[in-house]
Amino acid sequence: MHDPYVLPEGLPVPVDDGAADHLTGSEVPDLMLPSSRGAVNLRDFEVLYVYPRSGRPGRELLPGWDDIPGARGCTPQSCAFRDHSAELAALGARVAGLSAQALDDQIEFAQRNRMPFPVISDEWLELARYPGLPTFEVEGLTLYKRLALIAEQGRIVKVFYPVFPPDRNAQDVVEWLKAGRK
Repeated sequence: MHDPYVLPEGLPVPVDDGAADHLTGSEVPDLMLPSSRGAVNLRDFEVLYVYPRSGRPGRELLPGWDDIPGARGCTPQSCAFRDHSAELAALGARVAGLSAQALDDQIEFAQRNRMPFPVISDEWLELARYPGLPTFEVEGLTLYKRLALIAEQGRIVKVFYPVFPPDRNAQDVVEWLKAGRK
């Protein structure tokens, strides 16, 4: 069995395929989605980190999951945002996580990991349509590629893509915000 909290060595590094190039300058949709904390509007967040799907201890990964560049690491990425949440709040950033997983999965994940912010379910892939978040296919599922967006007044001003290693993403966001959003 795998441990979703640990990143194994030798994971393939994702490359920038240009799939997120169009996002900077786009508006965050005025969209209500279900989350671990009830329905939320995406425009209410300055930091939205997006991940393929979280794992559960004791459950097998999808076949070939560790071979897909950028797939593994959703739990370490989310836990890093959790661990940096006070620092992000002090920088004026409201945070949310998002994946295409069902709401029940998001609620279980958020409770198990004590997430201090909403974990959003976009199982209908609304954000794949607009603003066009990148996706990939595995085992008949369409999942989001890992990235993080920073928005100011509803407009995306920074995109972290590809994200690797995933457990470093929250620190990269903090550093970017501290540097004066350059």
